[in-house]
Amino acid sequence: MLRYIFEPGFFGSGPVHVALAVGTVIAVTSAVVGVFTVIRGQSFAGHALGDLSTTGGSGAFLVGVNQFWGYLAFGAGAAAFMEMIGVQRRRGRDVATGVVLGAGLGLAALFLYLGTQYSSTTGASFTILFGSIFVITSSTVPALVTSALLSSLSPDIAAARGVPVRAVGAAFLMALAVSVALSAVIIGSVLSTALLIGPAATALRVAKGPVRAMAVAAGIGVAATWIGIVLAYDSFYWPPARRGWPVSFFVVTLIVGCYLVSYLRPQRERQDTAREAPDTEQVCSPA
Repeated sequence: MLRYIFEPGFFGSGPVHVALAVGTVIAVTSAVVGVFTVIRGQSFAGHALGDLSTTGGSGAFLVGVNQFWGYLAFGAGAAAFMEMIGVQRRRGRDVATGVVLGAGLGLAALFLYLGTQYSSTTGASFTILFGSIFVITSSTVPALVTSALLSSLSPDIAAARGVPVRAVGAAFLMALAVSVALSAVIIGSVLSTALLIGPAATALRVAKGPVRAMAVAAGIGVAATWIGIVLAYDSFYWPPARRGWPVSFFVVTLIVGCYLVSYLRPQRERQDTAREAPDTEQVCSPA
């Protein structure tokens, strides 16, 4: 039975083992940070940081550095700048995010152009934009795991314990930037928000309370990542081309499918869940 699901060599492949392990850690991290991102109403900030990680990844490629460090460094810098120039009301945050997003994408266009002009490496732009989890080197894994653990320690938990909300907001943006950088490793900078927001938004529709939502979101994210890896590996054996489909396509398709399925729940049950969901915008972020 398994041979009809897993193509030859799947269980013995080193890159597959690394992809499954890293994908699991990143999916769980994205679930924790993603739930708070949706609750705080900062999905647009997550999307902007995802697009801005394109700048970091392309800049890292241009200077010969691992793309993850580019995602992480530029995302953290963009988050700090957004917090510095943005006022604390939601409208001000959106304006600051839009300003930084425009500037960052302009630099990304320049870096991608220079990278294609002065480098003989093929497929680098595709890897930056849409990810390639099968080419993660083992030397990068400790940094990925460490970053995931740090970003999953959400500062929102401390908001209810007397920590200044301004500091919580800045720390949360940093955690969001790290989580987006990790997601970009799996499905690329352009689609990284899908892994961050999709499972969390779905979980908040079907689960009561943030803790249960994080557990459900983690399950959705891990399942989508694992199935996406299996399908991407199997696609190298699919006729007629036998060239392989990107992991990002399968992961995003599965996540979107889960979100659409959540609409099939009865209307009354959805309303009950919505009434019991906590409104933490006032608690976890400044007014």
